[in-house]
Amino acid sequence: MITLPPPPLDLLRGAALFLDFDGTLVDLVATPDAAAVDDALAALMARLVVALDGRVAIVSGRPVEGVRALFGNADFTISGSHGLEIAWPDGRHDRVERPMALDRIVTRMKAFATAQTGVLVEEKPLGAALHYRNLPAAESASTDLARSLAADAGLQLQTGKMMVEVRVPGADKGTALAAMMAAPTLAGHRPVFLGDDDTDEPAMVAAAAHGGAGILVGAVRATAAAYRLRSVAETRTWLTAATERVA
Repeated sequence: MITLPPPPLDLLRGAALFLDFDGTLVDLVATPDAAAVDDALAALMARLVVALDGRVAIVSGRPVEGVRALFGNADFTISGSHGLEIAWPDGRHDRVERPMALDRIVTRMKAFATAQTGVLVEEKPLGAALHYRNLPAAESASTDLARSLAADAGLQLQTGKMMVEVRVPGADKGTALAAMMAAPTLAGHRPVFLGDDDTDEPAMVAAAAHGGAGILVGAVRATAAAYRLRSVAETRTWLTAATERVA
């Protein structure tokens, strides 16, 4: 496995910054609802927005409204649901329609979770996920169920860290990054994407394709990233220092 260097502190000069949330800006916790934005992170995001003239976006598997609830009145772009929706600072909200099949899928998942104590169901506007981080032994059964539900409904199977999701197809974090880079405020700038999960790899590839770079957060693995930070704490420290360098 190739060892990736840490990103240089001047990487954000002239850049557009794209940030995953869970596992990148905050550590993974027992349940998705338990995640929180502390004062230090809120202040860091505010400094980034100012230093980069608004060229900052959160790119998450969480729905847009879920990210907004965490940050409050965010003055940055938010891409949610694995690229299926984008909320812009001017109030526009691009998204696809929710298929009715998701209601049936949620019902099946909840019945499964009731029988598998420790498995959690996360309902989303454009998907439904099974989280087995509290019951790793349920990985195989969770994946089998999700794969079957996705195939029956013609939806996409999305895997990730200790979770599996059935969601609307047609987008990913890479297509979201490309769509945001086409916006006048971001076009012509070099994208830098930070993420930790397999779901972040399309955005790593897209960042490189647009002349930028990806930064892997966490353990070494196969990745399209050019740089690596070892943890959420190290990521926040680097973002703070890189922001100061830009300012």
